[in-house]
Amino acid sequence: MQHGWSVGVVVPARNEELHIAGVLETLPTFVDLVVVINDGSTDATERCAQEASCSATVIILNTAGIGVGGAIDMGHRCLLEQLEPPFASAVMAGDGQMNPEDLEAILTPVTSGQYDHVKGDRSIHPEGYNKMPRLRKIASFILAFFTSLAAGQRISDPQCGYTATSHTVLENWNWEKSWSGYGYPNFWLIQLATLGWAIGHIPVESIYRKETSGIKPASFFIRVGAMMAVEHHRRNVSWVRSKETPMATYGALLAYSLGWMLLLNGMFGAMSTVLGIEGWLSYLAGIFCWMVAHLFDRMATVAKQKVNKHATT
Repeated sequence: MQHGWSVGVVVPARNEELHIAGVLETLPTFVDLVVVINDGSTDATERCAQEASCSATVIILNTAGIGVGGAIDMGHRCLLEQLEPPFASAVMAGDGQMNPEDLEAILTPVTSGQYDHVKGDRSIHPEGYNKMPRLRKIASFILAFFTSLAAGQRISDPQCGYTATSHTVLENWNWEKSWSGYGYPNFWLIQLATLGWAIGHIPVESIYRKETSGIKPASFFIRVGAMMAVEHHRRNVSWVRSKETPMATYGALLAYSLGWMLLLNGMFGAMSTVLGIEGWLSYLAGIFCWMVAHLFDRMATVAKQKVNKHATT
């Protein structure tokens, strides 16, 4: 337990027979319950997890391969059934790339009531990004930029899956609307922003070896990029329809719409007679309007978090 809260850890694992025991055996003693989701492994992952010496109670769930997002959701829902509130649910991958010494720092802002969801951030760790392969680092920067736009707040390391979440968030989560595969952290961040939950960021170390990622870059960026674009629009539309719409939302909507008009004018000249702007100037004006829209969006996100905090206290 920590600060009077029970602590559960979700460990998604697929073919991690070399690392799963090390993950379980190095967990801090304040962890009460661990849920290992053996997601379609074809090696000895389950046996290694069973034989590992762990100070916490360990539950192993076997699936046929539902994806990392679906596996994590299953782990969270299992903790909802097994633990009495208040509790925090942390996520640590079964590949051993998350330092267990960082777990207390990840959990503390949640169990102290400072944040509803806390995620690890390798970019603000002294050695976090230094050890990251260069191509992965470039991809992380690109995804950070677009996730920040989609979530209406600065997200510098969206792909880090080292997280801790309050039981209150899990109790109110829509489990039927889920994202089962890669891109799960991005989806969660956008949904958390939509619902007004407060997100914190804690520096964490990431341990890199010579593993080969299962992500196919082209399909990943297309699929996850499309998801973020759709969820970004859904978030803003849902706020406009809300009874407690932050005023900044209307400023964001106006600036965003004007930005589209200017960009389309630059592409097709359709609005040149109305706006009196042509060519490259229209592009620049459109981008400027989108920048203004994002500033309003950030203001609306902060306001939404304040409303939600008031409603849950």
